[in-house]
Amino acid sequence: MLAVLAVIAAALAGVAAERRRGPAAERLAKGLLTFLLYGPLPIVIFFNLVGQDVGGGLWRALLAGYVALALLSLAAYALARGPLRLSRPATGAFIIGVTQVNTSLFGLPLALSLFGSDGLGQAVAYDSLVTVPWLLLVIFGIGAAFGTRAGEGFRARARSFFLRNPPLIAVVAALLAPDALAPDVLVDAARVLVYAQAPVGFFAVGILVAAEARAAGRPLLPPLTRPLAAATLLRLAVAPALLAALAAPFTALPTPLLLLGAMPTGVNVLVVAHAYGLDLPLAAGIVAWTTAIALPAAAVLVLVA
Repeated sequence: MLAVLAVIAAALAGVAAERRRGPAAERLAKGLLTFLLYGPLPIVIFFNLVGQDVGGGLWRALLAGYVALALLSLAAYALARGPLRLSRPATGAFIIGVTQVNTSLFGLPLALSLFGSDGLGQAVAYDSLVTVPWLLLVIFGIGAAFGTRAGEGFRARARSFFLRNPPLIAVVAALLAPDALAPDVLVDAARVLVYAQAPVGFFAVGILVAAEARAAGRPLLPPLTRPLAAATLLRLAVAPALLAALAAPFTALPTPLLLLGAMPTGVNVLVVAHAYGLDLPLAAGIVAWTTAIALPAAAVLVLVA
């Protein structure tokens, strides 16, 4: 419960910092997210994935995660271009807002709180082997396909994915490393990092969401329009239900993976939307609404667990 309260307090502190410092706070937020990507996150991934049994059952569950995200993308596209009648940049923002999940900053601390070290290992596997590759290959590709600005070519994105991706390097190293390279004392220290990085990340999230709200001249939590309501429903309800349905015929879906499938939209959608010229207010609204609903829900889960 303290971890969830710390995340809420950090997000509110980020909003307050943006109100006081403006552009300086926004630069700080981007620096913090870069620090997490190159610092704590690879350490958390490595020491919690070494020795993790990524056997047939877990691999089938991870594959179901990919299929669920692919089907969710198609449903989001059909809904955006059909009943919602969104523009091309808004369609791209809608798709990435529905399919990019905040598993590292939100899901991992929650999984550790609810399921302990075993659940954290499974959650790290999902975050490392599903969420991260989906972001760097699919989400960036959608940004380039639907945005109004010229994006990086496939070759540059692929090179970045394989050579300049600390989480991926940590995944590969963990899958190849012997258990002896992850003694209990270091594993325990990495689990402390899981809790420590979450408030830092949500402080940055609070700043970025507040900055986008200021730039768009709207409240921090925008009006719940039809696109925002549809995206929130798809991300928080349809996505985990689809994951569970796809996994059921092949394997028993670990509960931590179902939890991660229901996480709110990740703040990386703001980076992609800005870089490629997608509908940034829509992307920020999806982040704001899904997070605003998920935070109190997470607090209730921790209380009743």
